[in-house]
Amino acid sequence: MTSGDKRESILVVDDVPNTVEVLQRNLALQGYTVFTAPGVAEALRIIETTPIDLVITDLKMPKISGIDLVRHIRENLADMEVIMITGYPSIEGAVEAVKIGAEEYLPKPFTDEELLSAVRRVLKKLRFRRLGETAMMGTSAVPYGLIGESQPMQKVFDAIRKAATTTATVLISGESGTGKELVARAIHYSSPRASASFVPVNCGGIPETLLESELFGHTKGAFTGAMESRAGFFQTADGGSILLDEISETSLTMQVKLLRVLQDKEVFMVGSGRGRRVDVRVLAATNKNLSGAVKSGLFRQDLFFRLNVLSIELPPLRERGNDIILLTHHFVKKYAGELARPAPTFSNDALLALRDSYAWPGNVRELENVVHRLLVMAEGSEIDVPDLPAVMRFSIPRGSGLHRTLAEVEAEHLHNVLASVQGNRTQAAKILGIDRKTLREKMKKIE
Repeated sequence: MTSGDKRESILVVDDVPNTVEVLQRNLALQGYTVFTAPGVAEALRIIETTPIDLVITDLKMPKISGIDLVRHIRENLADMEVIMITGYPSIEGAVEAVKIGAEEYLPKPFTDEELLSAVRRVLKKLRFRRLGETAMMGTSAVPYGLIGESQPMQKVFDAIRKAATTTATVLISGESGTGKELVARAIHYSSPRASASFVPVNCGGIPETLLESELFGHTKGAFTGAMESRAGFFQTADGGSILLDEISETSLTMQVKLLRVLQDKEVFMVGSGRGRRVDVRVLAATNKNLSGAVKSGLFRQDLFFRLNVLSIELPPLRERGNDIILLTHHFVKKYAGELARPAPTFSNDALLALRDSYAWPGNVRELENVVHRLLVMAEGSEIDVPDLPAVMRFSIPRGSGLHRTLAEVEAEHLHNVLASVQGNRTQAAKILGIDRKTLREKMKKIE
């Protein structure tokens, strides 16, 4: 158990007092709440009145056997796990125990570590299943439309609450796909400006020659094609909030103009010599290290200080633990509805693979795309590990060892990185720490 887990309860059922005493002592030392019963009848009375997470039961006991107890639990108490122990081990007994629902089968004598390892594995699966069921029922809290119960996300939620009470500029940073625009919307719609406009602007998606006109507007005849005056995004957001996404992609010239807007609270339309006052809450987002860009001379220090009054850093998905499971179930419900099909379930092994076997360079956006694709391609009612993309499945390395050339190792790594981002060469180049041209040249050599 981690320090944040509740004390999980375990019921030990065995007709041998010495065995019960040893198990109770060892489990209690690990922080579990332990109940004991000398037989199945006594165990049933405890189960009916006390919340139990795990039952550890002997196979052979007088009157009613452990097999009958397992069968009763499986058919009447779904939210409970079972470990079977026995001093009469046999393949047939193990098969029968697992077949009727025991999660683990331990032959006596077993070591303390073998017992505790089995207990940890079973309780981990139970917590995992409960987490998935909570997400599928929609009972998990979804503050601001953001999904997450991990400690890093709780810090984000706390920062959002604080930012919503002020009008200060906010710099939201994080890797691509972590949900920076969602955080900006959460700040806006939790603030007194919620009834006014929220205007997101992708600064990196607008050509530099058009960005000033798009942000501040232009007058009729200001440039070729300006057939009429048009307000910009800042005027549209007057009284509300504007999100300057990918702020790091703006030129130094544009940064000077943005700095003037932040300082003077007025914008100059292209072609006009008169400023116009605007009341706009500015939120900025970036997937790059702006302080590093300042040191490199690519971003103005004075603008950085103006934007970085409050800062919120979004954690990458790989650091969010069980949030991956919550998000997976959320996207399953979303796309099952869009596809008008019953929502498939994910096996525990598949969920574990999603959570532990992949680094998610594309973060939440990539997870959403993977789940969408799985639902489109899935034919059965359950998605298991073989259904997942190859990069998320275990495989024995082919030709591994010290007998491959450097070119072979590099080629394999390039292919693996590209596969992890579904062939997106821009994203792959960022992960590899090279530019697109270098990546293109390397791929030509190996393709």
